[in-house]
Amino acid sequence: MSKAGALDLASGLGGKINKAEVKSAVDEYEKYHGYYGGKEEARKSNYTDMVNKYYDLATSFYEYGWGESFHFAHRWSGESLRESIKRHEHFLALQLGLKPGMKVLDVGCGIGGPLREISRFSSTSVIGLNNNDYQITRGKELNRLAGEIYRVLKPGQCFAVYEWCITDHYDPNNATHKRIKDEIELGNGLPDIRSTRQCLQAVKDAGFEVVWDKDLAEDSPLPWYLPLDPSRFSLSSFRLTSVGRMVTRTMVKALEYIGLAPQGSERVSNFLEKAAEGLVEGGKKEIFTPMYFFLVRKPLTE
Repeated sequence: MSKAGALDLASGLGGKINKAEVKSAVDEYEKYHGYYGGKEEARKSNYTDMVNKYYDLATSFYEYGWGESFHFAHRWSGESLRESIKRHEHFLALQLGLKPGMKVLDVGCGIGGPLREISRFSSTSVIGLNNNDYQITRGKELNRLAGEIYRVLKPGQCFAVYEWCITDHYDPNNATHKRIKDEIELGNGLPDIRSTRQCLQAVKDAGFEVVWDKDLAEDSPLPWYLPLDPSRFSLSSFRLTSVGRMVTRTMVKALEYIGLAPQGSERVSNFLEKAAEGLVEGGKKEIFTPMYFFLVRKPLTE
């Protein structure tokens, strides 16, 4: 897990945004989202602005609470969160068939946690791609991204993806399902969450051959959302527990009050909390997965 402490959190809040402008950035970010009445069209047309604001505002919280690898993982009973995350990254390297000396492109690589782990594990050279001054983002909308990945890959080479998706259990006419989706989008900088079917079709439309795909959350011995579940307590990942998150909220409020954290920091903490609630509820209702995996290959001949 991350070694970042309270002062690291305070100094990083707001990212590259001028500290005096953090509060207005929070205002603008929140207005994009359906939870506050925002429209999907506005989120898409202002995608870069929305995503850059989100990662500037949220990255310090991510690193403080989650570590350097911003993703969930298939997890065995008795396995720590950190162990499961590392194993998940090793799984990705193995699925790609990485060998020493290979060059690998990591699109949307966070602050580089998975990149560094995969490079160490496979003895490869991994290059990260970014579109945010403060943090490497999670990537563009999948169908546009898939086309660009297809362009840069050599024929016969593979592309592996973990994608956040809504599942076939999601009902767009169900108000509770819609609220959960809005909470996840708000707290995770997403313009929209696509279905697993839409994501797979996007890579097919880009020209890829599908090797295999699976929602890896379906057969995880421990629920992927367990670290965020308020009914659970863990000393090894205390900052993610309900008590730990309460401590963080109180600390951020105090830091903002005494001027060590910029105005608006507490509100960022609040919408990240809302995201955690949506993730847990979405996981329990099986309408959302953060681990839809697919391995695709660029054909040898066009």
